[in-house]
Amino acid sequence: MKYIIAIIQPHRLEKVLRELDDSEIYLRTVTQVMGCGRQKGVTEVYRGNVEHGNLLKKIKIEIAVNEDFVEPCIQALVKGARTGKVGDGKIFVMDLPECIRIRTGERGGLAIG
Repeated sequence: MKYIIAIIQPHRLEKVLRELDDSEIYLRTVTQVMGCGRQKGVTEVYRGNVEHGNLLKKIKIEIAVNEDFVEPCIQALVKGARTGKVGDGKIFVMDLPECIRIRTGERGGLAIG
């Protein structure tokens, strides 16, 4: 099992979600976050609004997957989020030692689905 975290541009969220759906990856958590990377201090225009400073609006997507879905998940995230410009984001892949479905008590890959 792996826990995948992606930090992406807000305007790419719908495209990323479509790509995940097309890859049959439906279990995800999406959060609005703020942060910066190498582009710190760069002014960015997002939907006509100019954002200054080093904390820019981003979207964090968290996904728990079984091993068979790791690479399709990564490919969907890259395909949906990539614009080719600075600030496209990052994907972090971590081992997930345990997952428990609260309702049934199932553990491991069964709990993810």
